[in-house]
Amino acid sequence: MLDDVVRVVVSERQIEARVAAMADEIAFFYADNQEGITIITILTGSLVFLADLIRRLPIRMRVGLVTVSSYAGKTTESCGALFESAILPDLCNRDVLIVDDILDTGGTLRLVRDRLQTGSPRSIRTAVMLRKKEKAPADLPVEFVGFDIEDEFVVGYGLDYDGLYRNLPYIGVLKSELYATESMT
Repeated sequence: MLDDVVRVVVSERQIEARVAAMADEIAFFYADNQEGITIITILTGSLVFLADLIRRLPIRMRVGLVTVSSYAGKTTESCGALFESAILPDLCNRDVLIVDDILDTGGTLRLVRDRLQTGSPRSIRTAVMLRKKEKAPADLPVEFVGFDIEDEFVVGYGLDYDGLYRNLPYIGVLKSELYATESMT
């Protein structure tokens, strides 16, 4: 499996340092919030990021989960975001932080933000581990970003291809021959 990655984009050590820094930024931002925040994570890609992040946040929090599908099976191109399910605490008058693995075209985040707005939260902010800055829509606010990366297909640290590679402790570029023939069919 390690031979399937052609290049490491973000190392395990870089991830660890940046997640700690993001936790500090988030804690500072919400320092005056005595009632805590509600973190909503988008499954399944952000699970690893979420686990590392919340262990470092010294603030009160509730956690909710949403499932959105955009990549069906062996594909590297989004088929459009579809809201599948949610386990959510009460959002009314709460400060919500959406946690996601990667911001690409913004379809998933827009879908989730719109759905969460129906719960009447006080605020909604977003934290993403990765942002493809060239593709990310300028009108979609993201307050906390781990790393800006180039527009290439990456796996690891929760990100997958056909359900695999999520367990890699780093983020890397998958060999194109592993998915190129699939995207042509």
